[in-house]
Amino acid sequence: MLNVENLNYWAVLVAAVINMVVGSFWYSKQGFGKPWAAAAKVKLEDMMKDNAGAAYTMTTVAAVAQSFLLAVLVHNLAVTTVGKAVELGVLLWVGFVAACTISDTMFTGRSMRLWQINQGYYLLVLVANSVLLALWY
Repeated sequence: MLNVENLNYWAVLVAAVINMVVGSFWYSKQGFGKPWAAAAKVKLEDMMKDNAGAAYTMTTVAAVAQSFLLAVLVHNLAVTTVGKAVELGVLLWVGFVAACTISDTMFTGRSMRLWQINQGYYLLVLVANSVLLALWY
């Protein structure tokens, strides 16, 4: 069973905030928002109208859950160095994010550009938060 005692909940909260801040920039007009919207075949303006509150709420809940579970892994695996944290973030991305989303992209006919933009965000957040949580162990 995984040990959740002695987790640094401030680090978990900061990791969730990092997730949201990176996502806010990543999918903004200044970031990859325009190419993402084109690849996803949506209009950025419409996204702010339709279910924005529910979408942001679920995104926040998911960011907190991801940060908490990543903290549990970092803690239980005793990851305390930047190198090991980067390795963990990359391995989690390859094994659980990239591997799980590529087939969905291929079978639904979505563009690889959309997949690449999304994957860049996921990879960056997993690596950055793994490092944060390892250093703030």
